[in-house]
Amino acid sequence: MAQRGSLTSTILRLMLVLIFISSSLAVYSIINLSFSIGDARAINASGSLRMQSYRLKLFLEREPQLLNEKINQFEETLDSEALQRSNAWYSPKELSDQYLLVIDKWQQMLYFIENNEKPLYTAALKDFVDTIDLLVLEMERFAAFKLRALVISQIIGLFLMLIVASFATRYTRKKMVQPILQLMDVANSISKGKFNVEVPATDYIELHSLGVAFKKTAAELDRLYQDLEGQVNEKTTALTRANNELSFLYDNLIMLHADRLDYKALGLALNQLQQFESLDFLRLVIEHDDHSIDTIEADTGWPSPEHILNKESKLIPVKFDLKLENKTLGYLEVLSLKPINNMLFVNFAMMLTRSIVIHNATEERQQLALMEERAVIARELHDSLGQLLSYLKIQVSLLGKQIQPAHKTEKVASQLADINEGVSVAYGQLRELLSTFRLTIKEPNLNQAIEVMISELRKQSGINIELKYSLSQHLFASSQHIHVLHLMREATINAIKHAKPNKIVIDCFLADSGMIQINIKDDGIGVSHLKERDQHFGIGIMHERATKLHGTVKFDNNPQGGTTVSLVFPPQQEPLNG
Repeated sequence: MAQRGSLTSTILRLMLVLIFISSSLAVYSIINLSFSIGDARAINASGSLRMQSYRLKLFLEREPQLLNEKINQFEETLDSEALQRSNAWYSPKELSDQYLLVIDKWQQMLYFIENNEKPLYTAALKDFVDTIDLLVLEMERFAAFKLRALVISQIIGLFLMLIVASFATRYTRKKMVQPILQLMDVANSISKGKFNVEVPATDYIELHSLGVAFKKTAAELDRLYQDLEGQVNEKTTALTRANNELSFLYDNLIMLHADRLDYKALGLALNQLQQFESLDFLRLVIEHDDHSIDTIEADTGWPSPEHILNKESKLIPVKFDLKLENKTLGYLEVLSLKPINNMLFVNFAMMLTRSIVIHNATEERQQLALMEERAVIARELHDSLGQLLSYLKIQVSLLGKQIQPAHKTEKVASQLADINEGVSVAYGQLRELLSTFRLTIKEPNLNQAIEVMISELRKQSGINIELKYSLSQHLFASSQHIHVLHLMREATINAIKHAKPNKIVIDCFLADSGMIQINIKDDGIGVSHLKERDQHFGIGIMHERATKLHGTVKFDNNPQGGTTVSLVFPPQQEPLNG
């Protein structure tokens, strides 16, 4: 296999060459510039030496007293930094020698000045000035040399860059552009449906990978076109199945919302789903707000945990949550040896979730409407019948006082007492009824209503009343609340008034028989007293309310003493397994 290079690396190398050339030119220009700084100042300084030489002659002849000052100025100029550069390491030998020659001749001229030998100074002045002129000339030559070197370097650098650019252009056209054009021809052939193509050979990894990708794409498209008819058939089958699934979900949705939602309807929906998908096992687990759980299984039932965990069974449970707005209502659990249609189960679980939520909301609205109606009835009874009974009680008392003692026979007194007691009993029963109605106005929750009732009775009697409540709210219909609450209140008040207990225990649970059972147990004096005063304590009304619940109420003596009032009635729906 031929070793391939990287297109990116090649381009990078060409760019690095160009960058190196341009950088070298820039560095050389900076160095040349740094060496050229001060050339003009040096030329000016050397030129001023000539003028100062003539000035020294003038001062030597006319003002000798100022001669020392002018000598110092001359020497400062001669030893200045601008002229000292003529003797630097990078200066030409001719320039350095000329500068040293000027210094030597200045020493001779200084000797003439110090010895006041004016003729000798005048005779040597022309030669000295000529020497200075040669120094200026060498400086100019050196500056011109540096400028020429800079120009030549720029020309050479530009020429090299042009060569590199020309090479890069030709190289790119041959090694890059031509393979790309060939790949474009391949792409054009593929777009026309010609998938049997050959990609051009190239020395670069990127272009080679692109060519391989083109060839692979052509092969994939060829296979795709060949399999298109089969895929169309598969899509048709999938669409048909999706249509069947939608029809199945729609039919079940209509069934669940056609009538009152109960567990029989949910069980029927599970059976239809099991038959539709040919599942092994299927069940629905509903979690209530009070943490109780109900399970609805399809006709095939649900295997034991040992059977599920058995390696030979190969059954893996899959759960689909019934969840709406972060509230979990339960889950749909499946056991099947065949692959599971997840989307169907997700949609089915969503449909069940919305159906249950709508059902619960409807039940709650019905309960709230019923309680509001009870509240209205309570207000009407209080405003009408309550005031009338109060009025009758007052009138009976006034009538008893207005009867003359002579006419107030024993029979009349007995009749007045019976009327007064009847009115009092009726008024008391009305108050109890109003109290029962008002207990359930705030929330449609029987457990909370019982708690409120017990709390009031604890405050009124001071007796320890304990509640054991383990019933789910869904077991009760809206119409059952008032009967259950009124019966429990009547039994508890009877125990408080007539059994003289120290403790009362109210136990609400679902019996093994599937019936709702409520026991009001006290440790008082026994059931015989209740039997003796049956009508006075509303036991007949309690039996009547139990009948409306399709249940029974009975009274039994406890072995340890006291009485147990038991209410047994069926729930609004059949109890579930689990």
